[in-house]
Amino acid sequence: MSENGILRVVARFLIPLIMLFGLYIQFHGEYSPGGGFQAGVVFAAGWILFALIYGLENALKVISQRAMYVLAAAGVLLYAAVGLLGVAMGGRYLDFYPLLESPHAAQQFGIITVEFGVGVTVATVVMLIYTMFARRKSEWEAILKEGDEP
Repeated sequence: MSENGILRVVARFLIPLIMLFGLYIQFHGEYSPGGGFQAGVVFAAGWILFALIYGLENALKVISQRAMYVLAAAGVLLYAAVGLLGVAMGGRYLDFYPLLESPHAAQQFGIITVEFGVGVTVATVVMLIYTMFARRKSEWEAILKEGDEP
């Protein structure tokens, strides 16, 4: 696909819009349908489109596989840390009210932080799944190519 000029031009236009829409979903998820999971999938779709058009190796230069592992773990840790912070401050797990003096502000802070952790985790895990399948395909193509040679 990287040789097709039309796809490259359309992708250059669409990828930033996809990422912007992912941000919209991420930060308006507590007010409307959406949130971390949906935003993570949209972000991953933008990155996968980049990988399909420009190649997996170029996409891994943007976000390396190692960075994906770190971000996936960091998202889960952020989710867990916010939940445990409520417990440490005298509440229950994922009880945001003890976090700040204003209950409304604490609820907003807690939801946004937890949803951000979910979004980062989902985006990086979907990107990792795509990366592993794409690499597996190239390995199989190499094996089949070797088998064709006498």
